[in-house]
Amino acid sequence: MWFRNARVFRFTKPFDISAEALEEKLQAEAFKPCGPQETSRQGWVPALGKHSDQLVHSANGYHLIALRKEEKILPGPVVKEAVEERAEAIEIEQGRKVRRKEKDELKEQIMLEMLPKAFSRNRRCFAYLAPQDGVLVVDAGSAKQAEDLASTLRKALGSLPVRPPVVEQAPAFTFTGWLNETVDLPATVSLGNECELKDPSEDGGVVRCKGLDLKADEIRNHLEAGMQVTKLALTWDDNVSFVLDEELGIRRLKFGETLQEQLDDVDADDAMAKFDAAFTIMTLELSRLIPGLLEALGGEDRSAIVEED
Repeated sequence: MWFRNARVFRFTKPFDISAEALEEKLQAEAFKPCGPQETSRQGWVPALGKHSDQLVHSANGYHLIALRKEEKILPGPVVKEAVEERAEAIEIEQGRKVRRKEKDELKEQIMLEMLPKAFSRNRRCFAYLAPQDGVLVVDAGSAKQAEDLASTLRKALGSLPVRPPVVEQAPAFTFTGWLNETVDLPATVSLGNECELKDPSEDGGVVRCKGLDLKADEIRNHLEAGMQVTKLALTWDDNVSFVLDEELGIRRLKFGETLQEQLDDVDADDAMAKFDAAFTIMTLELSRLIPGLLEALGGEDRSAIVEED
């Protein structure tokens, strides 16, 4: 159970929930397949998949959950062709022109007819709540997907006081400083070989660099021209590598050999035990990585966070 991405949300006030209470709340919003005339539906499914009926999997106070979304696939060209055929038949039969408004009505009718036979696309999005760390972590490649899960969870719980973390200085400023050496690179962080540079002007361009020495003259020339670093490949504590963007989105997470060896040392033959061990190792490592990264980026702005008494 390794996440491939990590979109972090910070709890803005003390929050705690037991696995049992979370299970009860999510059961009320459990996934149900699309009906014949529905285009999409989402709901909560067992975090362990076929290995358990429980929607929540907990270990060491971390609660793993999974949101499933089903979408009916109606290819646009197929729908368009059917509309044109139906409109042409009407024109021949009734000897009149089918106008745009009527074609729109035909399109809606045809889509309703096609939906019961349409193929479905299913996606699962994982996340875990870490009340003791004050964060919700979502395995999502985009901010929109992460926000969708957070909103759905908020609906299930009735309240979910979270927001993306905020740092004291702009991440792009820190990234750029690390490359042009005006900001010290923390000992726990090492540079990868990939970055994205943007010209901050209104019509500025974008340069994507991959497989390069990020301290090379080629990169430095772009920085001296005023470009800013908005994405940067990093390795944390020689254990975890990833690409971090200016919105603090962590993508392409890769857990290193040390952590993999810890998992290999677990004496467990069944899949559920291995899953549980991987989840525990991952959450413990991310519990170090997340605050460490926020500190490396200049420190977290906690002015809007209500601290525990």
